[in-house]
Amino acid sequence: MGARKRNTAEQKKEAKKSQYYAVLRNVPTSPRKMRLVTDMIVGVEVNKALDMLRYSPKEASQRVEKLLLSAIANWQAKNEGARIEESHLIVKEAFVDQSRTLKRIQPAPQGRAHRIRKRSNHVTIVLGSKQVVAEEVESQEK
Repeated sequence: MGARKRNTAEQKKEAKKSQYYAVLRNVPTSPRKMRLVTDMIVGVEVNKALDMLRYSPKEASQRVEKLLLSAIANWQAKNEGARIEESHLIVKEAFVDQSRTLKRIQPAPQGRAHRIRKRSNHVTIVLGSKQVVAEEVESQEK
C-alpha cells in the first residue's frame, strides 16, 4: 500500500472515531421501504425521532428505532455523564444501502415460472450535535 493511500486511510479511521453511529446489516426488508422510514428522521432531534418511529405504522420503523437506540448507547458510552437533552443530539445522517437479493421462483400459469426477488438492506445511522453540524455547514459555505 502506498504512503498516500495509507495516510488517507488513517485519516478516515481517526474521523470515524469521533463519530457516533450504529449499523444494521442484512435487514430482510426492501431498501425502498426502509428509506421511507430513515428519510423521515434525518435532521430531527433524537428524542423526537424516537417518538416518530415508535408511533409510525410502518414495520421497518421498529428496526430503525432499535438501531437508533443502539446509536444513542454508543454516544453515551463515549460521553459518560452527559445528558442527551443538553447536548442537542440530532440524527445527522441515515442511509440505506442495498444488500444481497435472494432469488426465488414462483409457479405461474401454463407451466411458466416467475422470478421473485427478496431484497435486503444495510442501514446506517450517524448522530451529531446541533452546534457541530451548524459549524460544518458554515465552513462548507465559505
